[in-house]
This record gives sequence, C-alpha cells and structure tokens, in this order.
Amino acid sequence: MEIKIESLATIHEAAKQFIAGIGDNKVFAFYGKMGAGKTTFTKAICEVLGVEDVITSPTFAIVNEYTDREGQPIYHFDFYRIKKLEEVYDMGYEDYFYSNHLCLLEWPELIEDILPENTIKVTIEEQPDGTRVVTF
Repeated sequence: MEIKIESLATIHEAAKQFIAGIGDNKVFAFYGKMGAGKTTFTKAICEVLGVEDVITSPTFAIVNEYTDREGQPIYHFDFYRIKKLEEVYDMGYEDYFYSNHLCLLEWPELIEDILPENTIKVTIEEQPDGTRVVTF
C-alpha cells in the first residue's frame, strides 16, 4: 500500500488511511532518513487512535507507552541510540513485541535480528516537492 502525505495539514488523513490498511498486524518498523517524518507520522497515528498524552520521540527512553481511546496500550520505540542488542534484551523487548498491542518502531535497522517475523516494514520517503510517500 502507498499513501502520499501532501503536507502537515493532511497527515491525519494519511494516518487514517494507514490505520485502515494495517489489518490485524501489530508490529510496524518505520524506515526512513533522518527528517523523513517517522516521528511526525507516528504522532499522527496515535492522535487518530485517540491518544491524549503528549506524544514525543522516545529517543532517550527508547520506548513511550500511550493509551488509545479504547484503553489499549500503544508502544512507540526509537532505537536510534541503541549501541548493542543487549540494551534491547535488557528492556524486555519481547514483552512489548509479542503483547498483541500496537508497536511502532523507529530506526528498526539497528535491531533487525530480533524483529518478529510478522513485522510490517513501513518506508517513509521525502519527495523533491516536500511531500512524503509512506509505503508498506
């Protein structure tokens, strides 16, 4: 599936399209260059799902937990600062990845060896005109 984000004004509509297309999948690995919009798009997804908390990148915490409008947890990961896989083992990643709750992962290329088989790869690419294309 491919979704085009024309601007920040349309990002919530793009997030709705994404949510409509995810089916029963729970673990999504977001790939893209620095500044491509991974955190911004993740924030929009959470907002569409009814998260009322402040949504920020968990760069230093590694994972932020939010609650959607139905009371279900959403786990937002940022593995940018991971130096070795042992850090991910120590945080108990399996409890999150296999919880059957939505997991949104930024910088998954740093932990690909331990991603669940059913992880959906999501690519966000900035286009020359400034729009973004989300592919999964």
